[in-house]
Amino acid sequence: MSPKTFLVSLAAVASLLIGGSQAAAQAPSQQPGAQAAAPSAIAPAEPASSSYVLGRDDVVEVGLLGRSDFGGRARVQADGTIQLPFIGKIPAADKTTAELSETVRTALRTGGFFSDPVVVVEVVGYASRYVTVLGAVNSPGLIPLNRPFRLSEILARVGGVRDTAADHLIVRSEDGRERKFVIRELATGDAEQDPYVSAGDKIYAPAAETFYIYGQVNSPGVYPIQSGMTVRMALVRGAGLTPSGSDKKVEATRNGKKVKLSLSDLVEPGDVLFVGERLF
Repeated sequence: MSPKTFLVSLAAVASLLIGGSQAAAQAPSQQPGAQAAAPSAIAPAEPASSSYVLGRDDVVEVGLLGRSDFGGRARVQADGTIQLPFIGKIPAADKTTAELSETVRTALRTGGFFSDPVVVVEVVGYASRYVTVLGAVNSPGLIPLNRPFRLSEILARVGGVRDTAADHLIVRSEDGRERKFVIRELATGDAEQDPYVSAGDKIYAPAAETFYIYGQVNSPGVYPIQSGMTVRMALVRGAGLTPSGSDKKVEATRNGKKVKLSLSDLVEPGDVLFVGERLF
């Protein structure tokens, strides 16, 4: 091999080595077996109140104030206990966070692990105390009860009712008892008309029942019935009488029969109201 050919070959080898080193430097480093960080535990929208009662599958975080050598997250098991370092199983179900703190504190002191620990318990996942909201609401679903909620607050949590909803809610308790609440009175009534909900309650917003009005009204059509709706209110809902309409000539087709109505009569679901002409 001539000196010139040798130099050309040496330069080519050097170029390959330099290029390979640069590619290796630019390639992202990744350790074998490395995994993405695990997602964080379910976090509540807001802290639990001091009156929140723990139940099965709730998740709590237990720690000691000013110390990092004890604690962690634990789920309330089917038997109502949680498992913690040093002290093992501790009853947690049907306790508030304050009561659980005292239980853990007593166990740590009795076991001789800490002389005077300050135990902190925080609920980080809710699973045991819910209400179910169904029907003509904007966001039906399960709402966790991390504190005492009034019915109006639950309704706000689901975005209120739809335009097609009735003007009332039906609340069914776990014992089968049903109660009816007028939505307007949730805001304007007293505490009895806007009660606290209980875990296991089912809240249902029914679709509004309707009536049909036609004849000498400005806006004939199908409209929802409100509680206590009278013929006078139905005429207003239909945008009032035309110039030739008469409020003394209102009749309903009800259950296949014609019924003459006065302004104070109540409108019933499925009524077909006809407004006649007045005499000149």
